[in-house]
Amino acid sequence: MALARIGVALFCASLGAPALAQTAKPAPAAPPAPPSNPPPASQVTDRYDPHFQKYTKRFFGPGFDWRLFKAQSMAESNLNPNARSWVGARGLMQLMPRTQQEVRAKNPELRLVTHDELNIAAGIAYDRQIWQLWEGNLDEAHMREFMLGSYNAGRRTLLRAQDVAETASLDARVWPSIKLVAPKVPRWRSDETLSYVDRIFLTLLRMDPNGRVVR
Repeated sequence: MALARIGVALFCASLGAPALAQTAKPAPAAPPAPPSNPPPASQVTDRYDPHFQKYTKRFFGPGFDWRLFKAQSMAESNLNPNARSWVGARGLMQLMPRTQQEVRAKNPELRLVTHDELNIAAGIAYDRQIWQLWEGNLDEAHMREFMLGSYNAGRRTLLRAQDVAETASLDARVWPSIKLVAPKVPRWRSDETLSYVDRIFLTLLRMDPNGRVVR
């Protein structure tokens, strides 16, 4: 087989045509795997904790648990400021270019998302924008799940999931209903989103009150 390909290449060259070996395109590289499970407690840094505390207070108020966003960043990037996905998401909070534009439209000072602190700030600001879009339309006990799910999959995806839940005579305002109908929602890689949300809450359970991962 190899000799045959060589012969064809030589024949093409003699005719002044490009050889098959030169025109063949390499197979596209596979996209990198999503962030792995949270690292062991001993490997989790607390260097960004002041930023999570500062911007949680700024965008959600002093009573909101800042550890949720640290856990989210662990799910997004394992707290790696240099993380970059194959679709262009970058930084500790894995912000997409379009997301960056949305955040900057309301918060012009958050334009340098390559800066670690501002990447965290922009991510939490975007969480707040999502939160406000859902506010008043959900069971309050499930607001966090809808916010995080929207951050991962987009709010429109979860609106479609609500439509499916309502068609099935389920309460579309609660997260368990969304999980139940998820496999039936078109154009949604639901396993990824559901795993993402679960991973964040499991990480939150691993934290002590000071945000240190202890188990």
